[in-house]
Amino acid sequence: MRHHKAKRKLHRVKSQRTALLRSLARSLVLQEGIVTTVAKAKELRPFVERLITESKSNTAGSRRAAASIVGNSAETIKKLHDTLAPRYAKRSGGYTRIVRLGRVGKRMIESARIEFV
Repeated sequence: MRHHKAKRKLHRVKSQRTALLRSLARSLVLQEGIVTTVAKAKELRPFVERLITESKSNTAGSRRAAASIVGNSAETIKKLHDTLAPRYAKRSGGYTRIVRLGRVGKRMIESARIEFV
């Protein structure tokens, strides 16, 4: 039973799950909107929102923290701190939205678009 287990496993071991979330976060920051499954989008939302909240302080420490979370992707860190953080400076949370797109493909997986507000 999964009582009080907050996060989804996404049918992956921890290292694969972390790598998946990092790559989805990188894509979301760079493209400002991606299409994925509903479960992945729901897991990605708090991951990215923590990144933006951290980058709003715009210090060297926040850049290092973001680099350790997302991986050393210079363009992602630059866009987080120079574009997205100032955009949401007055907003205290809720930087992303998830729009359900319906079932797609042969397996009929429910897909969603996650994007910045």
